[in-house]
Amino acid sequence: MQFQAGPLLGKINSPADLRKLASKELPEVCKELRQFIIDNVSVNGGHFGASLGVTELTVALHYVFQTPEDQLVWDVGHQAYGHKIITDRRDVFHTNRLLGGISGFPKRSESPYDAFGVGHSSTSISAALGMAVASNYKKEFEKQHIAVIGDGSMTAGMAFEAMNHAGDIPNNLLIILNDNCMAIDPNVGALKEYLTDIRTSHTYNKMKDDVWNLLGKMSKFGKSAQEIVSKLENGLKASLLKQSNLFESFNLRYFGPIDGHDVEHLVTVLKDLKDIPGPKILHCITTKGKGYSLAEKDQTLWHAPGKFDKITGEIHKKVSDKPQAPKYQEVFGNTILELAEKNPKIMGITPAMPSGSSLNIMMKAMPDRAFDVGIAEQHAVTFSAGLATQGLTVFCNIYSSFMQRAYDQVIHDVCLQNLPVIFCLDRAGLAGADGGTHHGAYDIAYMRCIPNMIVFAPRNEEELRNIMYTASLDSFKELKKAITIRYPRGEGVMPEWKTEFKSIEIGKGIQVLEGEKIAILTMGHIGNQALKACEMVADKGVHPALFDMRFVKPLDEELLHQIFTTFEKIITVEDSCLTGGFGSSVAEFAIDNHYSKPITRLGIPDQVIEHGEQSELYKICGIDAENIANTILTLK
Repeated sequence: MQFQAGPLLGKINSPADLRKLASKELPEVCKELRQFIIDNVSVNGGHFGASLGVTELTVALHYVFQTPEDQLVWDVGHQAYGHKIITDRRDVFHTNRLLGGISGFPKRSESPYDAFGVGHSSTSISAALGMAVASNYKKEFEKQHIAVIGDGSMTAGMAFEAMNHAGDIPNNLLIILNDNCMAIDPNVGALKEYLTDIRTSHTYNKMKDDVWNLLGKMSKFGKSAQEIVSKLENGLKASLLKQSNLFESFNLRYFGPIDGHDVEHLVTVLKDLKDIPGPKILHCITTKGKGYSLAEKDQTLWHAPGKFDKITGEIHKKVSDKPQAPKYQEVFGNTILELAEKNPKIMGITPAMPSGSSLNIMMKAMPDRAFDVGIAEQHAVTFSAGLATQGLTVFCNIYSSFMQRAYDQVIHDVCLQNLPVIFCLDRAGLAGADGGTHHGAYDIAYMRCIPNMIVFAPRNEEELRNIMYTASLDSFKELKKAITIRYPRGEGVMPEWKTEFKSIEIGKGIQVLEGEKIAILTMGHIGNQALKACEMVADKGVHPALFDMRFVKPLDEELLHQIFTTFEKIITVEDSCLTGGFGSSVAEFAIDNHYSKPITRLGIPDQVIEHGEQSELYKICGIDAENIANTILTLK
């Protein structure tokens, strides 16, 4: 559904149009932009609170800087809806996150205004610094480079690595710290407390305002006066805060904090900062969900609420006459608490995704045994390894695509040390509307090649519970191996999911359907698509056998020998990349054991799969029930 923009916003097709307006008109532009986002997201879905919180900042940045010549990097990218609307995409914004529509994140191939692709967090300072250094090298000294970092992104180590480098080399970099105290859930850690000290220090802020007024007049003074003012400012910051200014210690000029919702003042400040050379940081205080009262009150719920009634705030939920199966992450959250109540050694870890992973259930009940470590996947893995060295049973829950950021730690800090860390990879497979940056396409390939690693995928909620139970047993620890448990985003298949715990034999698959001539081998939830396909071809007199291998490492070689000696043709189905994935492991087994049976592999092809509904993406990749059935019929 396409919405009409307000009278001012309707005339803005690019930032050049925005800059034609008087600054006094910008508050009305912000009002119209915020309403346009509310109108669209309420009907079409998507991320919500983050973009509302940076509406004024978005308008001010494009008003002051000559984008796209001046380069603007958003971090995390889900706060860039207003940016997209102002930069040539207003009339197609209703296609946001839909198959064939615009991406929910900045994307270089989509627009010259999207200076850098940012689906994951904490990359903006590094990327913008690279751009700034390149401009210096090319003698483009007037070019501006701005990194807008917020929604918890500053908690990741990469942001600190970039600031450390930025303060050590010549560059023209402006970092905007969008400080809203939130990621998807409330921010955690000492940095949050430090920023709170800055925000709430009345003495510091009064003195800071006086210093700011002096700095605003720098052009009227000579160099020596500038140096005096700079020293005065630094001294005040150091003496009035509990400790020396963190950002100044990186050799970044610090300005703020200022109100991130006062668009006219933002314009004034940004114009001043354009004339101050060198790396600098502007600290803006914003409210996630600003302008929509319900989103301001419950920022976690309204991070990405789905479709809702913009008047009443009622979030539309799927209604069905049949009992609904729970989401896999809900099963994880309830199961880990159930296990932890019986086993005092169990600990839970997540990097800034407690509500998304449902670890918040355990965090609420057992705050001393479940930890949100912030957007810090590398730390989450090595922290888990440290806990494991002390005999604790550690469930480390990370989204599959985010685990890619901690791969070194998985190898060196867990597997090379034979530590039995339990990795629960949520959002494995095709993640849906978040697109290529969020698909968990590669975890089978990158986990199965590591020594001392077990890789398992549950076909339903019962298997997820049982593998979690199995991994929590002391007998599992004796294996001295880590385990990866991968499961998809969204609902499972068992409304009555809370079954009695049973241990699973490591490395053993199961036969789901008996059949003849053709054997279908699956791993995990995608096996339910294969089961539907078998039911579809049964009506045509074709009856393939169906096996749920469950483990890609170790493979059930005994079962595979039985399959390759019994059936004429083999089909493998996986919701992961074909290159190095489950099908590859079966083909490797066949080669090593001199089997020459034809193998057809279905899975995610060697290309970036864009955004869309999961069912649409399954179809594109040929792993939906209909395409699997067609493959069976072709081979019969």
